[in-house]
Amino acid sequence: MAGPGAKDTSFAADRLRLDKWLWQARFFKSRTLAAEAISAGHVRVNGSRITRPGRDVTPGDTLTFAAGGRIRVVCILALGARRGPASEAQALFLDLEAGARPATPIPLD
Repeated sequence: MAGPGAKDTSFAADRLRLDKWLWQARFFKSRTLAAEAISAGHVRVNGSRITRPGRDVTPGDTLTFAAGGRIRVVCILALGARRGPASEAQALFLDLEAGARPATPIPLD
């Protein structure tokens, strides 16, 4: 039985800290770097500027931020359980950049 100061973890599976998600999805090399970018106001969630690294994100949220020398726009598809390999990290988001979408083949009829 949990004491009076125990946290409710029933929502833990459907929410994750923004800095932790950015780190798990491999956009930043450390949570500290992710937190610094967020605190500096360089990250937007659903169009709103965020300055709290501890802000919760959920699947379906859209993030806009600078990483790797370019502006990234991604939609969160899933929350990670750990910082895994790159292939696992790529399954956490959908890249919404115009140049990142796969080209549709043009019929040669």
